Amino acid sequence: MTTARTATPSTARAINDRLALDLLLERGPLTASDLRTLTGLSRPTVADLLERLQRSGLVAQAGESAALRRGPNARLYGLVADRAHLAGIDIRATGVSLVVADLTGQTLGTATVAATARTSAWADGPASRSARAEAGEVAEGGAGDGDLLVERTVETLLATAAEVGARELHTVAVGAPGLVDPVSGSLNNSGKLPEWHGKLLAALRARPGTEVILENEVNLAGIAEHRIGAARGRKDFALIWLGHGIGASVVLDGRLRRGASGGTGEIGFLPVPGTSGLPDATRCDGGFHSLASSAAICELGARHGLTAEPAGSEPGAEAVVRLAVRSGADDFLDELAGRIAVGASAICVVLDPGCVVLGGEIGQAGGSELAARVERHLARLSPLATEVRAGTAGGGAVLAGAVLTAGDAARRELFGGE
Repeated sequence: MTTARTATPSTARAINDRLALDLLLERGPLTASDLRTLTGLSRPTVADLLERLQRSGLVAQAGESAALRRGPNARLYGLVADRAHLAGIDIRATGVSLVVADLTGQTLGTATVAATARTSAWADGPASRSARAEAGEVAEGGAGDGDLLVERTVETLLATAAEVGARELHTVAVGAPGLVDPVSGSLNNSGKLPEWHGKLLAALRARPGTEVILENEVNLAGIAEHRIGAARGRKDFALIWLGHGIGASVVLDGRLRRGASGGTGEIGFLPVPGTSGLPDATRCDGGFHSLASSAAICELGARHGLTAEPAGSEPGAEAVVRLAVRSGADDFLDELAGRIAVGASAICVVLDPGCVVLGGEIGQAGGSELAARVERHLARLSPLATEVRAGTAGGGAVLAGAVLTAGDAARRELFGGE
């Protein structure tokens, strides 16, 4: 015989507090009456929790409701956004992009730090392990270059935080290329990443009082698409990142799936018949990467008479795809869509996510036009109905996912509960 557990008063208070805090985060400032309606809690219970949360510094009065201007219920209560500050960092071979945000995830400041030619390994853009393998051995350059870049990045992060009034950073989430061990949280370099990547992580983790979370950058992009982008509201989907390299992230039953070694989504190594051969453990020649990477797309564009000069920082492949969409280059777009569908079908017939999102610079450039073509090709390759959507989180998806991840971690600690 089992006996139902009764929540202790302290447990009940913690549950109620977290419920109220989540509502304030989701909906913005609310009145006590709003909280009673949304939570079903009694008037005394809501009054007690508001007093408790104000003492903790997490909640403060935020003006009055336009609908109710008299009496205590007219007071609006909101989260104290500067109770803690967060940062998201996107590590690329060409440098570092960062954003500082408040507890609600609102962006307060941004900055970039460029790497020198000697500390860069491959072109800008989230790249899977396949892109690193494609790049071959990385020329590290002088050790001093990497050390200087690490120093400049930490200084820039702290200066950006100081400019927006953040005396310290509660949580920093870092997106980096490579396999992130799901148990230890360490980055598996495998000899292909610039040495300064590891040094930067060590420098960030050496700062007292700041939690540093490391995640694969394509996984962070997947989190952004799931929470605020094209896959919002879906329990299952797969993101295919199309940039300099190829990667994927997978969400099933509402949870990001990393795999035993953190390698879920390394589809650049997917063997593809008709290519130059088979990939191996260190190089992705003959894999899906050789069909859909930026270099492959530029070659395909040239064969179809499409050449485009990069606009500013826009990679050549992105410019080619934008040109193809604008000019209605059906043959090019159809062949590209067929190539992407090969990788998508491999994911779909194994995992059946029901939805594939095309992210990254190439996915954004192709938009709904490319997504619709991939969906048609995929319908011929797979018996499983799968919707294909263009990513909407944009080129900043990695940073957006990093801020969401940092915010989740900070609020778990400050708010309590899961």
